[in-house]
Formats: sequence, structure tokens, C-alpha cells
Amino acid sequence: MKIAVVGTGYVGLVSGVCFADAGNDVACIDVDAAKIARLEQGETVIYEPGLSEILARNLQAGRLTFTTDLAGAVSRAEVVFLAVGTPQAADGSADLTFLYQAVDQIGPHLSEDATLVTKSTVPVGTCTAIRKRLHESFGREADVASNPEFLREGSAVEDFKHPDRVVVGAVSERAAAKLTELYRPFVGDDRPLLVMSPESAELAKYVANAFLATKISFINEMANLCERLGGDVDNVRQGIGHDRRIGFEFLFPGIGYGGSCFPKDVKALSHIARQVGCESRMLNAVDDVNDAQKRTLFAKMEQTLGNLSGKRIAVWGLAFKPRTDDIREAPALVLIEELLRAGATVIAHDPEAMPNVRSCMGEATGFVDRPLDALIGADALAVCTEWDDYRSPDFAEMKRRMRSPVIFDGRNVYDPRTVAAAGFLYRSVGRPDVDGREEHSDPPVPTSVNAKAEI
Repeated sequence: MKIAVVGTGYVGLVSGVCFADAGNDVACIDVDAAKIARLEQGETVIYEPGLSEILARNLQAGRLTFTTDLAGAVSRAEVVFLAVGTPQAADGSADLTFLYQAVDQIGPHLSEDATLVTKSTVPVGTCTAIRKRLHESFGREADVASNPEFLREGSAVEDFKHPDRVVVGAVSERAAAKLTELYRPFVGDDRPLLVMSPESAELAKYVANAFLATKISFINEMANLCERLGGDVDNVRQGIGHDRRIGFEFLFPGIGYGGSCFPKDVKALSHIARQVGCESRMLNAVDDVNDAQKRTLFAKMEQTLGNLSGKRIAVWGLAFKPRTDDIREAPALVLIEELLRAGATVIAHDPEAMPNVRSCMGEATGFVDRPLDALIGADALAVCTEWDDYRSPDFAEMKRRMRSPVIFDGRNVYDPRTVAAAGFLYRSVGRPDVDGREEHSDPPVPTSVNAKAEI
């Protein structure tokens, strides 16, 4: 099938590459000529495991092309996917400016039997609005369908190829049949393709993300309660997660969610509800809890270290989650900004996200290529992203490098007993603090950053 994907951001690029890998002829379109040039050379513009290999394979096979020629690519396509950004507006709603600009550019070039599909996350009623726009502006009675994405950054290729489900919102039987055929390689008895109204499909995306965000905010609030009452959130989580009605997914306490989806979609769904007179107190609370949770690690630092001015803080993890370089709404950036305002020096490491942080924060934060180098002379370590790189460190070497053996674990990566036995003060989220400093005193830290030990 001949496919055009408008937008080579996260969703558009992953979708286009995976459709090509299933044997389709795919043209990915973007207005950014520099990005297109990089993609034509096989260079992925985002970090996503497995993506570069599939991109290179399909470029070589000739099934995948990248272009700035929207008219040419759209005119040849049987299905055109809209995968442009729908950023959050000041009032919390989704800003559809880029989407409608793309519709206006596409309209004159759609073939007679083409189906236009929204892959972007859009408010309820957008498909209907696009059909009306095409009719009023170009006299077109085009098939317009909704096909929301449910990809997780860090496992997007796997999610696309083996989805839990595929959701298609369509009025036209022809559009539904075309998308059913397109997704046939990816679905099966245990991975259904669900056809519904466009309104239901548009709403399903928001509701899914809002529910997952709710689980995260809920367990974070319960973790805070555990700290006040002397409980251990790990034990509580085990106690509820084995209930099949609850489960363990998204019940991991930490310093809040981030990324391009959850924060934006919770606010957008709340805005949608408010517009129709259905104020969502729960969604508002989910958002408020998450904003507060991003500041819990800083509060623990002030409580433990006192005045942070002049303190040297190491930060491990900058991306909002592991296996991605995405720093949008990342809790680590909230912590770093508060530390800098307090007069602290911040030295950070992340396996993939450091270039993105450097581009937005400049040199206010120091960066190192190896995790242990961030610890030289540090008064504390903050773990903000649970990369595998940080899971099994040499605690003895860590302690030797640090001025003060204190760890603030925002993702509950470590076993408290192990860290205490290594001679650290260890504070995590929703679990009792442990302090092994008095029993394990070591020589002072080095002043050179030339030590060769690595994680």
C-alpha cells in the first residue's frame, strides 16, 4: 500500500518506518529540510532502540523515502497519516494550529479515494472538523479516520509491531476496511483491531493516558503517606499489586511522570471536560499531585543537607524515562533548576539525553561522560532516571569519590540495606530512610577527576 506520513517527529517516524518494514511503500514528509537530509542518510533524529536498524534496512530496500515534497508524496498515497505536533496551549487545550496547516496543504493534493488519518493526539471532534474543512475549502468529501497511537517511548518499535490493540475510528466502511488491511500484519486474536466512531477513538487515547497517569499519581501519594506513617511502599505495592483487579503496571513510586504525552494529555482531557460542563476534579488532582511530586527530592535534600548554596550535587539520569533521550517535562530538570536557584553546583550524567539538556540549559549544569565522574567531590547523588547503567554500581568506589556519602533515590533503584551496608545515608521514595555512615567511615575523597573506574 502507498502511504504518506506527514511529520517525522516521534510518532510519524516510528510509524512510517514500521509500515515500510511490513512491505508498504512509505514516504515520510517534513518541512525541515535539514532533518530530511539526515534521515535520507539513515541517521535517526531521535533515540529509540531498534529504530535505526529498521530505518536503514528499508531505505536500502527502497520502500522508505524522506521528502519535503508534500504535494508529490500525498498525491500518490492511498492513506495519508497526519503525525504533526499538537502542543499544549496556554489554557491546557491541544493547539491544533500545525494540524490544520497540514490539512490545508494536503487538501488540494489528496487523490480521489485516499483516506486521511489523524495519528496525532487530538480533541474529540477533530475528524469531523477536518472533513468539514476539506469540504468548505476544497469541495472534497474525503474519508477521514482516527488512528491514535499507544506507543511507549523506549519500546515504540516493539509496541508498533506487537500492539495490545489497534484503534480505528471511522465513519466510512471503506476507510475502516483500508486501515484493517494495512494493520493486518500487526494484529491477531490476542491483539485486536477495534473499529469504533472517530469520537470514541479520539477519546480513547486521552482516557488511556489519563488513567495511567492517575495510577502513577496515586502510588506517589501513597508513597508520601507511607513516609509519614512509617510504612514501606514496596510492601504496600506488593500487597495490592497481586490483586488481579489492580495489578503492578504503573504502580512504581518515584518523582513524577514526564514526557510528551501524560502531562499534556491529562491537561487537555481536563480542558475538554470543562468545555462541556463536566469539571474533572480527579484529573486536576492527578496533575497537581504530579507537579508536587517532582519537587520531593529537592525538599529531601534541603531537609538533609541544609543550605544547598555551594553544595556539589551529582545527578544520574536526565531523560523523563530510560531508553529515550526525551527530556520534555522531565522531573530531573525540575530538580536541577531548583538546585541551581539554591546556589548548588550540578554535575549530571545520562546515557542519551545530555545533548538535549545542554541545548536547553546551556552550561549552567556540568556534564560528564561517565557516571562515576559526576561523583567527584559530590555532597550528594540524586538518581532521577532508572537507566540500567545505574542499577549495579560499585558502591565502594562511589563512596570513595564523594565528599559526603548521601544518595537521594528518586526511582527506588537500590535495595536500602545494600546501600546502608556500603556506608551511605540513603533516602528514597515511600520507604524508610537508612543511614550506614557511622559504621562505615572511609578516607577522604580524591580531588582529581582522573580516576578510571566506571559503572
